[in-house]
Amino acid sequence: MPVLDLDALAAALPSGKRLMGLDVGEKTIGVALSDSLLMTASPIEVIRRTKFTADAEKLIVLIRAREATGIVIGLPVNMDGSEGPRCQSVRQFAANLLEKIDLPVAFWDERLSTAAVERMLVDEMDVSRARRREIVDKAAAAYILQGALEALRVRRG
Repeated sequence: MPVLDLDALAAALPSGKRLMGLDVGEKTIGVALSDSLLMTASPIEVIRRTKFTADAEKLIVLIRAREATGIVIGLPVNMDGSEGPRCQSVRQFAANLLEKIDLPVAFWDERLSTAAVERMLVDEMDVSRARRREIVDKAAAAYILQGALEALRVRRG
């Protein structure tokens, strides 16, 4: 299945099914999951990256266990809107993943998602630096997925 825009992703989803959100980094993959009403995103796990095949197998296990029927992947666009090497890496990750799964995938601009999550964890929740390291990637995945869910809600009216 090809990468879709957000509207096409929404149209491809069966009613009452969940979306998975991914924050793909160099060392980790943050994973989040929506509820079945596509209203709320929740952080669920951080996968420590090793080799693509092993990473993909872990994701496939999560996708099946959590019954996700679509994926939103954060795209690390530069502040000026251009795409650099990190975007190319995430796009390649998605292309490789699509060779192993048959689910609709869409990208969501993740500019400042990690910074926003870090700020929230420090300012609002007073989370220690060590604890932030443990949760920031999956919280960023939830932030990315929540942004996509809110955009879908707005588009639906």
